[in-house]
Amino acid sequence: MQVVHKGRWLVAAAGLLLGALAASLAIGARPLGPAEVWHGLTDASGAAATVVRELRLPRTALGLAVGAALGLAGALMQALTRNPLADPGLLGVNAGAAAAVVSAIAFLGVTDLIGYVWFAFAGAAVVSVGVWAVAGGRRAGPAGLALSGTAVTAALFAYVYAVQLLNTNSLDRMRFWTAGSLAAARPGTTTVVVPFIAAGILLTALLARSLNVLALGDDAARGLGAHPDRIRVLAALAIVLLCGAATAACGPIVFLGLMVPHLVRPITGPDLRWLLPFSAVLAPALLLVADVLGRVVARPGELQVGVVTAVVGGAFFLGVVQRRRA
Repeated sequence: MQVVHKGRWLVAAAGLLLGALAASLAIGARPLGPAEVWHGLTDASGAAATVVRELRLPRTALGLAVGAALGLAGALMQALTRNPLADPGLLGVNAGAAAAVVSAIAFLGVTDLIGYVWFAFAGAAVVSVGVWAVAGGRRAGPAGLALSGTAVTAALFAYVYAVQLLNTNSLDRMRFWTAGSLAAARPGTTTVVVPFIAAGILLTALLARSLNVLALGDDAARGLGAHPDRIRVLAALAIVLLCGAATAACGPIVFLGLMVPHLVRPITGPDLRWLLPFSAVLAPALLLVADVLGRVVARPGELQVGVVTAVVGGAFFLGVVQRRRA
């Protein structure tokens, strides 16, 4: 019965994702009706086709891929660190990727997404190791990881803002990217990052059972034939792949990886075999809803999706902390 119950909730989450995909294609500076959206998808001629195919479809596809990546990364980090407040934004992973990409833009003249991806991977990996080491390495606890991640994130974003102010030639290029935005998506954007995100998703799926075993403790995991250190290294690699590709594509988007696992855990429990699929479905739905909301509240302009998720996620984070204190 529990499996059937969870399956129904997963179907409902998939329905929410389909609704978010449809809204992302229809809503914007120029609203489109269902018939116009369908015409734009099936017929390459006309103004509706230009809006749907050239602007909204690439943006929606990128939101789908990035949302799934960040949702899975957040669930992985919370399981790996045993810290319910773990998030790629809070633990410095996104900030490391952002600092590396901004450095590449400002000092090396990198302008293409392929270049961003490799720098984002390097920054995410270095900062992940740095936060873990500052927190105490093997002795790092949830509070130590959260504190060191927050400190490193603050320092890195101060560096990012300083580079933006001092390097005016690169300011316009970096301004929207550092806010976290899907607006720069083009037809080829998603195809660049999807292989990396797909590799991270595959690795995450393969690790679900092993991480469930690891939650019992290292000694119990070894007794069941698992290799805790190997599991941690592979999980960290999956997080770097997911966060690095997502940040390279649309900039640092915070709190999404924190919110989604908390929202679905009352349904799934701690079992990652259910928690991960729910996170992969619900996170892109919430990201696309936030993107659509950003287009509506500031029409005819728009509010970057990273700003919307920061506002909503900040309130959610405070609620989680208050509930845990109570």
